[in-house]
Amino acid sequence: MAAKDEPVVIKKYANRRLYNTGTSTYVTLEDLAEMVKKGEEFTVQDAKTGEDITHPVLTQIIFELENKDGQNMLPVSFLRQLIAFYGDQMQAVVPSFLEQSMIAFSKEQERFRAQMKASLAQSPIDVMKSPMKALEEQTRRNIEMFQNAMRMFTPFPQAGGAAEAAQGEEKGEPGKDETEKAGDLQELKEQIAAMQRKLDTMS
Repeated sequence: MAAKDEPVVIKKYANRRLYNTGTSTYVTLEDLAEMVKKGEEFTVQDAKTGEDITHPVLTQIIFELENKDGQNMLPVSFLRQLIAFYGDQMQAVVPSFLEQSMIAFSKEQERFRAQMKASLAQSPIDVMKSPMKALEEQTRRNIEMFQNAMRMFTPFPQAGGAAEAAQGEEKGEPGKDETEKAGDLQELKEQIAAMQRKLDTMS
């Protein structure tokens, strides 16, 4: 049995059966989904090779949940955008952005629930107005941070930028794109630091 602070090991066999070594019982994907909701840490290993297959198993859980009636959380537009990033130069940035967005949302979900509870005595329209406004504000900040990251990593300057950079090089001056890139990097670092400070105060 795993130590108290260590993730439970789930072994997956060739017949696709999942075995919880912590409870010495066979489990299903639904059982693993419940463990996630309860905050129970676990890793999934191939029973034969010992390879860590946690990522594909969690992805499979999402696939199963998305195919249940009335449980769709991922809009088609989001899925299309996500697919488009595979193989793109921004692929390395997307995981960190999504992770930080979910961390921020999880930190604020209790505040959202408290606002929803306080709004029960209000009209149906006002019930959703306050928490949705806060959610929209958080989403806006996340999008701004992501856009700054995209500008920083995009190697091609925007329209007009190439001409200005070329003129600067002819005069022996540093290109505008280079100075702006350094400024964007610093701005992104400051925004990430500010978001982290806010998350720390909410914890």
